[in-house]
Amino acid sequence: MKILVCISHVPDTTSRINFTDNNTRFDTTGVQFIVGPYDDYALARAVELKESLGASVTVLNIGTADTEPTLRKALAIGADDAIRVNAQPVDSYFVAAQIAAQAREGNYDLILMGRESIDYNGGVVHAMVGELLGMPSVSPVMKLDIEGGIAKMAREIEGGKEYLEAPLPLVLGCQEPIAEWKIPNMRGIMSARTKPLKVVEAVPADSGVQLKQYELPPPKGAVKMIPADHVEELVRLLKNEAKVL
Repeated sequence: MKILVCISHVPDTTSRINFTDNNTRFDTTGVQFIVGPYDDYALARAVELKESLGASVTVLNIGTADTEPTLRKALAIGADDAIRVNAQPVDSYFVAAQIAAQAREGNYDLILMGRESIDYNGGVVHAMVGELLGMPSVSPVMKLDIEGGIAKMAREIEGGKEYLEAPLPLVLGCQEPIAEWKIPNMRGIMSARTKPLKVVEAVPADSGVQLKQYELPPPKGAVKMIPADHVEELVRLLKNEAKVL
């Protein structure tokens, strides 16, 4: 079985976010980048399937050369090889088109990614990839087992869980607790240096989105401390000032 895991290269949630050029460009100065947390779950489950079923795992990222350390980390976690599409990920459709092109060429049985990236939080790439490839797509998947070419899944729905089965090939958006995050060990880090990382050029894909500008959220207001025994005052503030009641 061949598994393709699509990983995003995103700012660490503790990074301070700023914009330049009249708020039209993200300022990467001093920003620490990581594998997208939901993609980390997808990768961890792929590595588990590799170990239990003898599958091969390829990781894919759409990005410029500065994303290669992120790919190397994924290789250290347990992926066998990596592909970097040499392009700036301008929008969801562009990213989906690149993933679909590589998936067709590699003829993968299972395509995994996070339910969403934590930079844009669109949560639509998996569905777009499924449509472009003519494959079923399911998200958010929180449990995944493969038995005889059939994927057995559980996903969250409003008020409960839904249990599904579908034949491979399949596109899935993953979330916790599908697997435990894996931390690269020294052996994995050393072996990642020699694992193949292929760089390919992007396929043509028209972008349907034009960026106008970024905007930071408004600063948080002052905090009011209410003594624990002043419940009526707390209720009054929640109702009249915060307007959440």
